[in-house]
Amino acid sequence: MRLFRTFSRCSNIVAQCANALGTLCVLALIGVVAMDIVSRTVFNAPIMGTIEIVQFSMVLIVFLQLPDVVRANRLTRSDGFLLIARKRWPLLARRLGQVIDFIASLFMVAIAFSIWPEFVDMLETRDYFGIPGVFTAPWWPIKLVIFISAVLSAILFALRILFEDAGVTAKASTEKADGHVS
Repeated sequence: MRLFRTFSRCSNIVAQCANALGTLCVLALIGVVAMDIVSRTVFNAPIMGTIEIVQFSMVLIVFLQLPDVVRANRLTRSDGFLLIARKRWPLLARRLGQVIDFIASLFMVAIAFSIWPEFVDMLETRDYFGIPGVFTAPWWPIKLVIFISAVLSAILFALRILFEDAGVTAKASTEKADGHVS
């Protein structure tokens, strides 16, 4: 059990680090777009490749931040029924949540399995996107980030199934420490 908790803690740390890296990408993207605007306006000379950088960065940012979104249980979904069910039928709601997490984990595994051959192909062929002579970038880093994100998200969904009460336990510990036990 201790090994699983350590693995869970490490997975959470990696997810938070990926999220931080995604945030840094957002800041860098803001800088590139701002520089392009200034360059277009003041010097009438746009920065070549800005559109490609934005396209590349958007996918990178989404998949860098996805595992932390899963970790923090902030994934957008319609859970109105689960909220009602938690009050009336807590065990049913918990089991239904586990089924949803299991399906999400399987979906992430499917993404990882489908993207891996693409990553290997892009790495071997040195395929790139963009306009030759203007701006080009290799595809493989994006494919690798998607693969790692999908694997980590699948692990985090699986850990949520295994340790569903960990959040409740952590919340209870926090409430006891704060003196607010409800």
